[in-house]
Amino acid sequence: MIHFFQVLVIGLVAGAIYALIALGYTMVYGIIELINFAHGDIFMIGSMLSIAALSLMGVTGNSHPTGIILVLMLIGSCLFAMVGCALLGVLIERVAYKPLRNAPKLAPLISAIGVSLILEDAGKLWNGINYIRFPQIFPRFDYCLWPISIDSVLPPHVTCLAKPADSVIVTSNNLLDIIVAVVLMVALTWLVARTKMGRAMRAVAQDRDAAALMGVNVDRVISSTFFIGAALAGAAGFIYGLQYGSTIYSIGFDYGLVAFIAAVLGGIGNIRGAVLGGLLIGVLEQMTSFIPDSDVYGFGLPHGGGAWTRAVIFAVLILILVFRPSGLLGQQTPEKV
Repeated sequence: MIHFFQVLVIGLVAGAIYALIALGYTMVYGIIELINFAHGDIFMIGSMLSIAALSLMGVTGNSHPTGIILVLMLIGSCLFAMVGCALLGVLIERVAYKPLRNAPKLAPLISAIGVSLILEDAGKLWNGINYIRFPQIFPRFDYCLWPISIDSVLPPHVTCLAKPADSVIVTSNNLLDIIVAVVLMVALTWLVARTKMGRAMRAVAQDRDAAALMGVNVDRVISSTFFIGAALAGAAGFIYGLQYGSTIYSIGFDYGLVAFIAAVLGGIGNIRGAVLGGLLIGVLEQMTSFIPDSDVYGFGLPHGGGAWTRAVIFAVLILILVFRPSGLLGQQTPEKV
């Protein structure tokens, strides 16, 4: 049980990153029914922008800021990544998608794949083909979730009633990543449900022509959707760097593909479904990767579960498409004619 809950914690952290990326997919699809395959690479650019922001603030591998300086650096890096990605998302929409808005659906899809390749090469030219290090300026503390003692929730030390290997541990990085993700998801839900822009988004998603007749600026709503979705991808890039300590130009394809599956699993076009799908895929991925090697223990999977993670995730996608195409929280809607 200790092992199960530890893997669950790791899966929830990974799932929070997938959920933030999946929200961009689901928002764009809900508005203009486009699968923005460049979205994963915007996430990759966001992780690199976070590193660039820290570099501009003078952070090096030996920097250990504390107090208000640390808070300002973290907030500044996250905002820099979010704003940079948001502007990039709007630019992509204006250049690559808007001219094809009334074209056959295959045309913007091919354009999205082209933009994805352009961004991937841009990341390669910017920082090379090797992993680049994300400065770990956030101090790491370990907290014991179970078995627990009275002082195990107080930094900077952790005191468990068992050995660390027999305890469920959550780190300060895990907590920060989950807090950032939850705050952004709640803010997005409030924006869509309670604000004028949110009502306009829902109107355009329901019927673009009718919304335009009622005075809604459809172009502005679509641009705002790309802006918000790309900003969330930038935030995901920031917390990815904090969590894993490095980034590379190819992570956009890997994480974007898994996040797309998460959006489909939850119900693409449904915000809560994207969050649920991201968390479920994150937990499933980690649970699969910890299945032992059958050659070593006599049970499990050949070469261990990590070699089969992507196969399991795509198997889930196929099952969802076959048995519930609308996703877990999605609803079947009549086709507009």
